Amino acid sequence: MSRYTVGLDFGTLSARALLADTADGKVLHTVSADYPHGVLDVCLPSGKPLPKGFALQHPGDYLFALYETVPVLIRESGVRPEEIAGIGIDFTSSTLLPLREDGTPLCLLDEFREEIHAWPKLWKHHSTAPYAREIEKVAEARGEAFLGRYGGRVSSEWLLPKVLETLREAPAVYDRAIFAEGMDYMVRILTGELSRSASSLGYKAFWDPRDGFPSADFFRAVDPRLEAFPAEKLGGRILPPGSYAGSLLPGIAGKLGLLPGTPVAAGTLDAHAAGPALGVTRAGQMYAVLGTSGCHMLLGDREKAIPGICGVIKDGIMPGFYGYEAGQSGFGDIFAWFLKNAVPLSLAEEAKAKGVGLHDLLSEKAARLFPGESGLLALDWWNGNRSVLVDPDLSGLLVGMTLQTSPAEIYRALLESVAFGMRMIVETFREYGLPADELIAAGGIAGKNPLLMQILADVLRFPVRIGGADQASALGAAILGASAAGKARGGYDSLADAAAHMGNAGSVVYLPDPERADRYDTLFGAYRTLHDLFGRGGVSTMKLLSSLARSRDEEVSL
Repeated sequence: MSRYTVGLDFGTLSARALLADTADGKVLHTVSADYPHGVLDVCLPSGKPLPKGFALQHPGDYLFALYETVPVLIRESGVRPEEIAGIGIDFTSSTLLPLREDGTPLCLLDEFREEIHAWPKLWKHHSTAPYAREIEKVAEARGEAFLGRYGGRVSSEWLLPKVLETLREAPAVYDRAIFAEGMDYMVRILTGELSRSASSLGYKAFWDPRDGFPSADFFRAVDPRLEAFPAEKLGGRILPPGSYAGSLLPGIAGKLGLLPGTPVAAGTLDAHAAGPALGVTRAGQMYAVLGTSGCHMLLGDREKAIPGICGVIKDGIMPGFYGYEAGQSGFGDIFAWFLKNAVPLSLAEEAKAKGVGLHDLLSEKAARLFPGESGLLALDWWNGNRSVLVDPDLSGLLVGMTLQTSPAEIYRALLESVAFGMRMIVETFREYGLPADELIAAGGIAGKNPLLMQILADVLRFPVRIGGADQASALGAAILGASAAGKARGGYDSLADAAAHMGNAGSVVYLPDPERADRYDTLFGAYRTLHDLFGRGGVSTMKLLSSLARSRDEEVSL
């Protein structure tokens, strides 16, 4: 009897494979591999420069990570191939690949190797901002009902802005390509069949299980060449999370050390896969996957049009619920930027002398400060704003610095800024009748930064629980694999059943401190003032600076 599943989690800089017991979700082993090319945001592998806002990847990195992790996972765990019930996949999204009909990425063809639009566009590819605004204006002018499911905005991170950018700037690529999300590409690699993730289409491509895609009239209004876009460029079966997508091909199975015919689940978004792994099963539960960016999901029992959310889809995360998504474009990236660019050598030497990391040293110093003691306040827009303003042209802001300001004070202000950004999301949900009463935090930051978790609890004024899975998305992918396998093959008959047996909400809980929470209420009021002033049209300084930077980049590239 099969009793284990493999979860494949493809992130921004690396991928990991996880082996879980289908009986209780216990993780037996994980193996990770960094992408050799990382994020291509400066130049192509050939050295060809990239414009500002580009964030591309090399499709060979996905296969490299697959073959570097799964065989090692099976060998080191000692599990026999016949004991593997199924395989699940999650992926960052929208990560969009232009492919030939046979599944070959266009960027691997000689004629397109130097064409920047032939390469996979990562979720944080933000040069599409003008196209997102254009699509949004068309939808608004036409009164498209679907726009309400996405908070009334169109994000530059989604599928259609990336496609429109390709059509306008590289029509030869568009003409030759079909388009696939990274998760669907990997499912095709494993099974030989191109199926579409209902999750990715629902949250990133305006698709809805009731109404399908927007009308041909809408696509024609965006650009006449897009009239038949969904049928011509997004064909294939659309499968919900946890469903069976196909069987593992013999050739791939041999390379992975698995059996041909092993069931493979339909792919899903990385953050959404974490929901089943964290035991998120009721309305009012909010969970967040906190890494380089932050993705925040909330289960609801009804559909509401909420400004600035990234999407709401019935059954999009867990069957029987409306899954709401919001997010922060910058989270861990902000702290990494600070350590890389703004910490003095003396602190690095102090950390080395104490045998601790820089994050740990700064957290220790920052934890001694009471909220507001530093006199600093920051806006968390170092990578734009995903929710609730949906504006990639916004930028970071730090106010209140003096000649006495210390690195630890700035570090704490940055930690507080992402907590305030999350509270803006929570307050917006609450305003529209969807209150959250608990946050379950997952991702590397959740387990490694206790100070930030306490700040979140104090700012949000409700408990913050640390998810029991260290790699929640990878475990969630394994749970998807168990659902796709079905009970007859050692899995489960439904995603909800698999999540009930294999999920782990965790037992570590941070409770809000009333005194600190009261002080944070005051600081959050000041944050909201800056948020609205710079983000809602009161002051256009950030837009001007972004425009000047972009125009200079365009001059240099010419």
